[in-house]
Amino acid sequence: MKLHQSKSLLTLIIIFFIIGFSTSAKDIIGFGPDNYSDSTIDTISRNVRIESALVKNPDWVAYPVSLAEHREESKDYVKHYSKKERSYIIYMFNKGKEFFPKMLHIFDKYNVPSVFQILPALESNFNANAVSNAGAVGYWQFMSELAGEYGLNISTKNDERKNFAKSTTAAAKFFRDQLNFFNNDILLTVAAFNCGQGRVISALKKSDKTDADFWDIKKYLPEETRIFVMKFIALNVISTNYDKFMDHKLNFSEPPLIQWALFDSSKEDNSLTRNSL
Repeated sequence: MKLHQSKSLLTLIIIFFIIGFSTSAKDIIGFGPDNYSDSTIDTISRNVRIESALVKNPDWVAYPVSLAEHREESKDYVKHYSKKERSYIIYMFNKGKEFFPKMLHIFDKYNVPSVFQILPALESNFNANAVSNAGAVGYWQFMSELAGEYGLNISTKNDERKNFAKSTTAAAKFFRDQLNFFNNDILLTVAAFNCGQGRVISALKKSDKTDADFWDIKKYLPEETRIFVMKFIALNVISTNYDKFMDHKLNFSEPPLIQWALFDSSKEDNSLTRNSL
């Protein structure tokens, strides 16, 4: 009986600390680089101790490192997009399984971040024969002029924009060049891919800010580009948390850390527990 009571008490203590901690997430910001802090708290009685530690919360919605800086600006959009476009997202990720490893192999060769692998889902739904109203063609929706600049041959018999390996190589070179131009800013590079480098440069000038980023120039970009960049962020966050997404547990209210409690009784309590076995 006493053993059962001890286990019940342990469960209640753990739940108490986790719930209590979740309601005051702001208090934990600023702990050390390992994201936890050990502490011992005397409570319940003179013979009982609670040892508690802050540990990483497995339910925390993780962002890719390169996109994490502006989590607050994007999380509402990601939440909305993940619900509104759920069927499309699942379909795209299932379809993308064939293409993602091939893209990463090419991106590694050109030292391009993996987050760009999500773009063919937005550009063409991974459809080699996709053609936009403006005349962009293929997986990456290259316009003919830009395709030529990056070494793709275009003819009525052979349009290399429809060749996945060759067009992805051209895209990787484009991303590499834009990252160099925009000081490794991924979102500005994505915006340039959608509306052109010239429009992004114009928007940067309009912002009248030094070292402006996407959020500074967002209102100066075409609406299509603004939406395109936000979808890019959303799909990357969902990709990083795909199991949670599939289980309907993409909860942005979860704190980054939780407090875990360990029950530690005195020698006297231990002896009582052993005697009850």
